[in-house]
Amino acid sequence: MVKNGQPEINDERIEPNQMQKDALAQIAQLREAGKDRGLVISATGTGKTYLGAFDVRNAKPKRMLFLAHREEILRKSARSFQKVIGGPKENYGLYTGNVHEKDAKYLFATVQTLQDDAHLQAFSPTEFDYILVDEVHHAGASSYQKIMQYFKPKFYLGMTATPERNDDFSIFELFDYHVAYEIRLQQALEADMLCPFHYVGISDYQFADAKVNETIASYQNAASHHKKEVQAIEHLTSAERVHYILQQTEYYGYSGPKLHGLIFCATVQEANQLAAELTRQHHPAKALAGADSMSVRQQVVKELEDGVIEYIVTVDLFNEGIDIPCVNQVVFLRSTNSSIVYVQQLGRGLRKAQNKDYVEVLDFIGNYKNSYMIPIALTGDASYSKDSARETVEIEPTIGLSTIAFDEIAKERIYQSLRQVKLDDMRKLRMVYQNMKQRVGRVPLLADFMAADSIDSEILANKKKNYAQFLIGEKEPVEINDYENRLLTFLDAELLNGKRRHELILLDDLLNQATVTEKELKQQLKAAGCLVDEATLASMRRVLDLTFYNKNAAPSRADYGGRPIVIFDQAARIYRLNEELRNSLKNDAWFSRLWQDGIKTGLLRAKRYQADQRFTLGEKYTRKDVMRLINNVVNTTAQNIGGYFFNEHDGVIFVTYHKAKNISRSIQYEDQFLNDHVMHYFSKGNRRLDSPDVKKFMDGNRQLALFVKKSDADDDKTFYYLGTCRYMPGSARQEQHDGKPIVSMNLELDQPVSYTRYHSLID
Repeated sequence: MVKNGQPEINDERIEPNQMQKDALAQIAQLREAGKDRGLVISATGTGKTYLGAFDVRNAKPKRMLFLAHREEILRKSARSFQKVIGGPKENYGLYTGNVHEKDAKYLFATVQTLQDDAHLQAFSPTEFDYILVDEVHHAGASSYQKIMQYFKPKFYLGMTATPERNDDFSIFELFDYHVAYEIRLQQALEADMLCPFHYVGISDYQFADAKVNETIASYQNAASHHKKEVQAIEHLTSAERVHYILQQTEYYGYSGPKLHGLIFCATVQEANQLAAELTRQHHPAKALAGADSMSVRQQVVKELEDGVIEYIVTVDLFNEGIDIPCVNQVVFLRSTNSSIVYVQQLGRGLRKAQNKDYVEVLDFIGNYKNSYMIPIALTGDASYSKDSARETVEIEPTIGLSTIAFDEIAKERIYQSLRQVKLDDMRKLRMVYQNMKQRVGRVPLLADFMAADSIDSEILANKKKNYAQFLIGEKEPVEINDYENRLLTFLDAELLNGKRRHELILLDDLLNQATVTEKELKQQLKAAGCLVDEATLASMRRVLDLTFYNKNAAPSRADYGGRPIVIFDQAARIYRLNEELRNSLKNDAWFSRLWQDGIKTGLLRAKRYQADQRFTLGEKYTRKDVMRLINNVVNTTAQNIGGYFFNEHDGVIFVTYHKAKNISRSIQYEDQFLNDHVMHYFSKGNRRLDSPDVKKFMDGNRQLALFVKKSDADDDKTFYYLGTCRYMPGSARQEQHDGKPIVSMNLELDQPVSYTRYHSLID
């Protein structure tokens, strides 16, 4: 009995797995609520076809129509439906270019055939009471639209692994925003519904002639003219490069007794020549392209399954709809312009099969402009954070039983791609925004992006001064006055990050009541697990009355409106909003919506931070964040505080581990880890053992907090919090640097740096 990726089979009939049971219950709820359509988003290999069959079995329609764009999908789906529903074979019919089994109870039709008026009008609009549209992300095409507008079933079910589109058509709107069920690739892997993959990013072959490599890079980045394409393909399919590829594929291997490989390359010509050279080097292969007939495709797939050939080489033919469960090695010999296509192609090997414990994924990474997309696609990270993408490459995470690894040259190529790309450029953000607008059917709020695990809300909110300004730039009907704009800038820039809950909880309370007593606030904070000491509450008050911010240095009090946002009555110990803010919340619908959304989103983001600690290990903070969270009286980062800062109770240390070569020689000293719990650290310049700030390091009554970032790449202003540390007695040494006195010392962390973080910082 196979669970997870496939239905459970008993002696009587096929039964749904747990994912399918959950989805069926939600689809049934839609019908019970009177809805006539629903959308299922389910990763390739998680049993979408069986799910549709189970739902048809439950719904018991008089007649059903199954729509798809390829005949091979229809034939396989018809067999699956018969396994689930049962009944005589004649109940299951095809309606394609050559076969018109019009009267079958369960009809499986190609869109290309049915869109023709003569075929379409051979059926009554109410002929089918249940219509299932497979790979429904194609439904924006006029052929699909024509068919779907013609028929009037009791229920439409759409199924896809990738509902997002790059045009203005919304699959979500087509299904009235009723997402019945959603499980993406990474969730399916973690739930053991798919075959695990072992991904290895390998540096592609480099020719001795640099001009040859330039020609290949131009071709692979789609910036070449025809002559260079021909030249590049000759090199890419040459004996020496193919020999290198085979060395790697043989070294990394595959799961099972026999190789069944799938290779993706850039063009049909490349696929044909590559297959020929693989065969010449004793690894039989055949190329398949979109122009090949269905019978040819079926024959070549059978040859792969039977072991007659080792590889099918293709371009985009197997992105969707074709199942070859035996595939145990997937090879990428191309750049990717779409994380969606990348995941579709990766998914070709992820179906579970006998004698296959995992699929080996080998990605030959050349000098691609878009190689930054690889870590994003592998992890499904939609945050648009360079830091997250870089961390995937550095830390090489696991996804369920799946593993990710890169060789050193491939890593550097991805880092180079990340350095050159702007993930948060307006074109990309606009596409993300429009996708979310299609999904929710209205102007999306920041909380919508959080709920969908989409882009980090901070990126959208801070791309311009605040999210309202982003919406105005997208020509949304947002109208706010200057003061409201400054208030939203404060909320999005200072509190949306969720790094301290206190301000957000108080502002949330003041949305619903005119005043909040300090006693009520403390009860709220305690219930949320927050610190309730007077120093933290006083800091919260300074932030909300804006005295934490300087008058003249950015961000200034004037930037945030110039007057207290929350007023604290010292005598009565009561908090209230200023009058103008209260009036705006009452009278301005857009401002009120965005203010509440910012608070809600901030509280959602706060879940990643420990409420009972000022800082959370492994999370990232700016210097300004740190000043606020150590309860400093003012934001001293408006001045240059350098590598460390002390106040009465705290010391905070900021280390850039790999310093840029173009910075002043006076600060080019090498702070470095001696091991995972000791850092050899240098003071500021012109310091001696008896300098006041050096003595503060040695003061055992002052807690020291260590923040480290790898480099200043991408102008990143955030540092990882690595925990508290203390001066190691007797380790201070007077030294000279650039002709000036400086003090070195050892700092011991109270908790060792995690293995992955340690190596990602020092390497």
